[in-house]
Amino acid sequence: MKKVNTNLILTILFSIICIFHMYPVMMILFNSFKKESAISTSTVFELPTAETFNGLSNYVNAIDSQGFLWSLFYSVIITVTSVALILVCCSMCAWYISRVNSWISKLMYAMCAFSMVAPFQLVMFTLSQTADRFHIGLLRFNSPYTICFIYLGFGAGLAVFMFTGFMKSIPVEMEEAAMIDGCNPFQTFFKIVFPVLKPSMISVGILETMWIWNDYLLPTLVLDIKQYKTIPMLIQYFRGSYGSVQMGPMMACVVLTIVPVIIIYLVGQKHIIKGVLSGAVKG
Repeated sequence: MKKVNTNLILTILFSIICIFHMYPVMMILFNSFKKESAISTSTVFELPTAETFNGLSNYVNAIDSQGFLWSLFYSVIITVTSVALILVCCSMCAWYISRVNSWISKLMYAMCAFSMVAPFQLVMFTLSQTADRFHIGLLRFNSPYTICFIYLGFGAGLAVFMFTGFMKSIPVEMEEAAMIDGCNPFQTFFKIVFPVLKPSMISVGILETMWIWNDYLLPTLVLDIKQYKTIPMLIQYFRGSYGSVQMGPMMACVVLTIVPVIIIYLVGQKHIIKGVLSGAVKG
């Protein structure tokens, strides 16, 4: 009986917490369908009515104005390239760390673990200055096509940590058998180890996607904002002159931004849990 009461109390408690977390999201969703005058008054906390309902006009204005499609393109390019680079490079690094017992591998693992502790604000000014110095030549780090290398550095900590934990649960005999059959290290990794990493790959990929897609500070510091704007950066440009804000289109843009991430998270939720649990196993 005591256990049942405890479960009921926890269910009620976490339900209340969930409501508090969902309320801002639902408020943005409801206001994205309202007229501008209704959002700026006391009816901001009310559901859309026949007088305040604005249909899909806010979404049309959000897509047509401020270069939304180009910002969507840049966000997709940055997210896809960065996540792909993180998955490939960090999984290879974790394989080396888990299989080579040397002071170099231990130092690499310690540095990756430390990078998860160090806040971004600690290095953001130095990072922006370093990125500006690489304008010389073809490799320009202030473009959406090369910022993925910077994301690789910041995303390596979590990815290497999770991949290393999962690598320890993979039997070494599989790799030894592949090498006996004539596979070189690259063939062994991509043909034997890489497919086994699927649960951890999905979980790391989803977590990194959610971070990179919603990131505002790093693109603002690194990218040339006159030419390139990601979706989070674009939202700030719905501010007009003299402090005026286009609340309707801005909220519609926010909804269009969070929907893809919510869908990805809901689809891969079970893989995230499975990948985190598998990464916690020590072989």
